[in-house]
Amino acid sequence: MRDGTGRTIDYMRISITDRCNLRCRYCMPEGIQCLPREEILTYREIEEIAACAADLGIRHLKITGGEPLVRRGCAGLVGRLKEIPGIETVTITTNGVLLADVLDELLAAGIDGINISLDTLNSDRYRELTGGGDIGRVLTGLGRAAETEVPVKINAVSLDLGAENWRQLLELGRDRKVDVRFIEMMPIGYGKNFPALDHRSLLEEMRRIYPGMERDERRHGFGPAVYYRIPGFLGSAGLISAIHGKFCSSCNRVRLTAQGYLKTCLCYHDGTDLREILRREETEEERRELLKQAMEEAIRRKPGAHCFERPEAITEGENMIRIGG
Repeated sequence: MRDGTGRTIDYMRISITDRCNLRCRYCMPEGIQCLPREEILTYREIEEIAACAADLGIRHLKITGGEPLVRRGCAGLVGRLKEIPGIETVTITTNGVLLADVLDELLAAGIDGINISLDTLNSDRYRELTGGGDIGRVLTGLGRAAETEVPVKINAVSLDLGAENWRQLLELGRDRKVDVRFIEMMPIGYGKNFPALDHRSLLEEMRRIYPGMERDERRHGFGPAVYYRIPGFLGSAGLISAIHGKFCSSCNRVRLTAQGYLKTCLCYHDGTDLREILRREETEEERRELLKQAMEEAIRRKPGAHCFERPEAITEGENMIRIGG
């Protein structure tokens, strides 16, 4: 379907949990309280929303968290979402810690893409950033996933950790068919307090260090990344520049939080509570029509652009762990 500005909305990110097995300092440091389980959508409720979304024109789903792989049965959910008429792709974003353990299940379920969040290859720095994470487990999962036919991408938040840090990450794509994408830090939640790289400067540095780098016009997915090809690399480099490369005019996404709140823009609290509709005592047919109506109305009200460049206008007060990655 189209929103009020005429943009086609065909992509929904679905958070299935606010729990995580890491404690990244800019996302979910120690001390954050997780939601009671009864406040989290059941898989059946997620499937019901996804079916309504497909009726409205959503074609691509991304499973996120928290860390989605800490929720038992995640791969089974992927398989059931794949069976919904109209859904073309189901992908997942994970921190990679459990990926090697469940990769075969995800492949059997028909997963269409795997994104791994990884901000550094320095094991000590990784442990510090993630509150004690073991980078060895992540690299094992990455290695196994990269050997499959499923597209694999690295998502690295552009923290200001020095040129050597982003260069090491980028080199993961030299000998592997893995795209490495750098994501500008969103100025909401704990992320507001972290120094981050300006992607305009990062791109200049990349061009200087990798002469011959050129735009890659091939389609790599359904998100806003701008890709570049580096001579001699099997994978591509990507930049997701929400702040310094504002892509709101082509935004095609909405987000579903683990609590069932449909968000249309990260910057604003605006959206609609779908869980309240799901748990009414209507018939399934009545509930489905109410869900579609609520989703359609929310999407039509989707803001034309974010206001991250004007922090005083941001109305979203939740941390990313509650919104969904």
